[in-house]
Amino acid sequence: MRRREWLGRTLVWLTAALTAAVPRAQVASPVRPQPPAPKIRFETSVGAFVIQTFPNDAPLTVAHIVKLVTAGFYDGQRVHRAVNGFVVQFGDPQTRDESKRSVWGRGPAASSGAPIGVAEVVLKRKHVAGSVGVAHMGEPAKADSQIYITLSDRPDIDGQYAIFGQVIDGFDVPARLHIGDAIIRATVQ
Repeated sequence: MRRREWLGRTLVWLTAALTAAVPRAQVASPVRPQPPAPKIRFETSVGAFVIQTFPNDAPLTVAHIVKLVTAGFYDGQRVHRAVNGFVVQFGDPQTRDESKRSVWGRGPAASSGAPIGVAEVVLKRKHVAGSVGVAHMGEPAKADSQIYITLSDRPDIDGQYAIFGQVIDGFDVPARLHIGDAIIRATVQ
């Protein structure tokens, strides 16, 4: 009997020692759900399309573009670049003025004037058909308001531009845009 008592006491002592040595699991605070990634709808003279943004990959770029959209920056602009099977591009405020057509998409006045300031080029994002990125003149950190949409897979430009979204609705619309077509309105959904 003494052996059983000794074993029982030892077991109680070991349990108490282990309980004291190992901290109790703390109950984690409830996880706050992340807000959904913004979607941006562009209404154009040839139809509408929607892009899903990637704020986890390009948070500053998404925030910059959303701010411009909310301020009405893109409303009334025109497409200044359209290359069949490759890309369509807009985001130059000069395109509101037909008399400046020769400089559309060029120079310091061809942007909002507030570059993003960082190159959010993420190698996991590839230039597939419908990718949405920000154009730049050789320095990715100086990308600003000019948005492009790839019309086909373009692995040749992967790693050179920040892809911040993907067309998820109305994919046929960007492919039908031509130079001079209007961006009537852009809204955040």
